Amino acid sequence: MLIEVLKSKIHRVTVTGANLNYIGSITIDEELTDAAKLIENEKVHVLNLNNGQRFETYVIKAQRGSGEISLNGAAARLVQPGDILLIMSYALMDPDEAVKYKPVIIFPDTKTNKLI
Repeated sequence: MLIEVLKSKIHRVTVTGANLNYIGSITIDEELTDAAKLIENEKVHVLNLNNGQRFETYVIKAQRGSGEISLNGAAARLVQPGDILLIMSYALMDPDEAVKYKPVIIFPDTKTNKLI
């Protein structure tokens, strides 16, 4: 049996853009994806603290140090620039591994989306 547990979390980042006419995804500053151990195309859950929306999409890396957090495609309708998000990924593990696993959680500055 496998269970799904939190693998990575970016706690409180600010949306910098929303592009409805893009193919989809969330674009995240590469500095943050590396720190949170997220890889390009990995599925993530996104929670919008401003409006309560919760949705899934996949990661695209933005330029390192840009501070970019941009929602693309249909997800662009669920955010506004300035909204605060939580971004989380999960992993399947056997229960013995899961009880020992410590998720990677990062806390960027919400004004700049840079690591503190």
